[in-house]
Amino acid sequence: MKKLLTIMSVALLVGCFSIRQPTLVGHAPMPTRGICAHRGASDTHPENTIAAFREAIRLGAQMIEFDVALSKDGELVLMHDRTIDRTTNGSGRPEDWLLADLKKLDAGSWKNSRFEGERIPTLGEALDVMPGNIWLNVHLKGGVELAKKTAHLIASKNRLHQAFLACGADSASAAKVVESRIIICNMERQANTLQYVDQTIESGFEFIQLLGGGKVDPAHTERLRQHGIRINYCCTNDPAILVRLFEDGVEFPLVDRVGEMLESADKLGIPRLERANR
Repeated sequence: MKKLLTIMSVALLVGCFSIRQPTLVGHAPMPTRGICAHRGASDTHPENTIAAFREAIRLGAQMIEFDVALSKDGELVLMHDRTIDRTTNGSGRPEDWLLADLKKLDAGSWKNSRFEGERIPTLGEALDVMPGNIWLNVHLKGGVELAKKTAHLIASKNRLHQAFLACGADSASAAKVVESRIIICNMERQANTLQYVDQTIESGFEFIQLLGGGKVDPAHTERLRQHGIRINYCCTNDPAILVRLFEDGVEFPLVDRVGEMLESADKLGIPRLERANR
């Protein structure tokens, strides 16, 4: 708790802002709720690839979640697992591979032969294909060095208005030192409890990602809204649960079946994202 209160103090000193009001990109507001494409359109496309992101954008997802790790030479690459074995034709940890060698691997055929030759993207490559009005849920798969480099790149790519780091307290603190304006989604002791809600509020974070349970307490989401905190939930692919989550105040449920879940959101009157210029 002491560590979290310290982060809160830092955030207040640097003028950390509430994003409850729509953030504008030119004349395009950021979505206030919708579907978060978990690792892109990962049900139909190879996760954490440009192909999966383009499909999620085409379908009209309002947020995209992806995972960032470090290569051996300190480059920011997209990979969820501790190793590259499941999603590429390589083996071992990403930090054991140079970026140039990672780029030679096939990151698509494991999903479907039509994706043969799809490569592991860098964070920079992923940011370059994203419209300026979609939320970017950047899940850090590493420690403070990764947090610092990721915050720096997001700032250099002018994505501070839309990209947020999903990370723990140490990484959040390190990222804030590099870029005080970076948005944080609290992943410290992630849960679906009042304690997690209160911890997020006390720490001054802008996003929370509730985890598990299939439903949330509307009193918790109302408390979060009162403090200007946006509310993610991981994860569901059940349309009935999705509707219940929205009714209970969740704003961005993470899903794999992006097309199907967007259809459920359509019925609730949640508009699909219309791509804006960067």
